[in-house]
Amino acid sequence: MLVEELMTTDIVTCEYGESLQAAVVRLLKEQVGSVIVVRGGEPMGIVTETDSLLAGASSKRPFHEIPIAKVVSHPLITITREKTIRTAVGRMKEENIKKLPVVDGLELEGIITLTDIATNHSEIMQEARTLAEQRDRWEARKADIDEF
Repeated sequence: MLVEELMTTDIVTCEYGESLQAAVVRLLKEQVGSVIVVRGGEPMGIVTETDSLLAGASSKRPFHEIPIAKVVSHPLITITREKTIRTAVGRMKEENIKKLPVVDGLELEGIITLTDIATNHSEIMQEARTLAEQRDRWEARKADIDEF
């Protein structure tokens, strides 16, 4: 299964010059767990719910006084739409992250999250079983041909 099959294309963004308050308002309004921070239209980082809570708890300042620039996680770890879900999970595990923006060059196309993957687990496993069965049939055919 490919990233493009599970990714969400409705992306919530926030400008680099905005406050954490603006990002949190978008998180709550759109009911998402992260906003992609853009500068000049190009994705450059991400702010998650956890980032927001950590910033609020550690700074003891109101969210409207905290610049996104102080909270944003960057560089942005990304993936492309034609990569496999297995590759996406490996990258998330390696980078210890739960969300991967999907890009084409510098253009933001979507986002894939661990929630997307978990929600579709049964379909992913069914595809893996089907591919394994196909491989086994091809290997059996190859063995028959080799014996011929």
